[in-house]
Amino acid sequence: MNNAPLLSVRNLKVHFPVTGDNSWPWQKPSVLKAVDGISFDLSAGETLGIVGESGCGKSTLARAVIGLTAATAGEVIWQGRSVSGLKKRERRSIQQQIQMIFQDPLASLNPRMTIGDIIAEPLRNYQPELSKPVVRQQVREMMDRVGLLPNVINRYPHEFSGGQCQRAGIARALILKPQLVICDEPVSALDVSIQAQVINLLQALQQEMGLALLFIAHDLSVVKHISDRVLVMYLGSEMESANSEQLYAQPMHPYTRALLASVPVPDPHLERNKLNNQTLKLLEGDLPSPINPPSGCVFRTRCPVAKQDCARIKPDFQDKGHQHRVACPNT
Repeated sequence: MNNAPLLSVRNLKVHFPVTGDNSWPWQKPSVLKAVDGISFDLSAGETLGIVGESGCGKSTLARAVIGLTAATAGEVIWQGRSVSGLKKRERRSIQQQIQMIFQDPLASLNPRMTIGDIIAEPLRNYQPELSKPVVRQQVREMMDRVGLLPNVINRYPHEFSGGQCQRAGIARALILKPQLVICDEPVSALDVSIQAQVINLLQALQQEMGLALLFIAHDLSVVKHISDRVLVMYLGSEMESANSEQLYAQPMHPYTRALLASVPVPDPHLERNKLNNQTLKLLEGDLPSPINPPSGCVFRTRCPVAKQDCARIKPDFQDKGHQHRVACPNT
């Protein structure tokens, strides 16, 4: 039996040069470290949740994995093969197996194309040998699987609700029968009731098609519901990663604890007890600039347990067992 991971990311970095309007020609541009050394493995059929505040680099990481954003350093390994350095034809074959669902369901769909043409577009790009009747039949079958009636195949995106547009986006991502789907905050723009429907749909399709999911969100309650493992990011760096149940039951990094403290509980008594819990403290202060991040541990300026050494030493990962990693020596 082959236990090799489907996807491996090793020390991935995505840095952007930033030149201000008043910079002199001889001045070096500042560097925005959107992703700064992220590593993880993802197995077939598994869901890895990636969480963190807005601006922590989650979406940039996803775009770098799929190839929409060039990586500055590090390696993306797909089924044991490094993606960097592959020829265009080889990279194209991998792209068929990795698809993406975007955050804004309406903005991700071409307003000049019908829903049927939008869902069929990947087939026309990657499998041009298919006849029109075959393509139309596959599109109708996929629409049925995601909960869209086949009789709306000739309608345009503006005629649909946000939830229906996201179902069309899911159908477009799955029409090629990929092995990995990257979900970039796929429910953040939807109503709460619709969020649950879309999450349940993704889980059902994952079981049916054997999909691996890279699920990005800032809502920890949603991530807990769908993820097998969770990776916590802050200012482009990994803070903690663990099995989902273990992370939520025993968070070790102060940042993870702060994120869990911010999750609302629909019970006033439990909410008050949660905020009185000494291990769960809400974040204080503003998020530092990613162009000029703090030295040492990037979280130290907002950390309740920071020490002097945190300003000069970037913390190594502490292995807590059972694949639980924490980037903090003070836990």
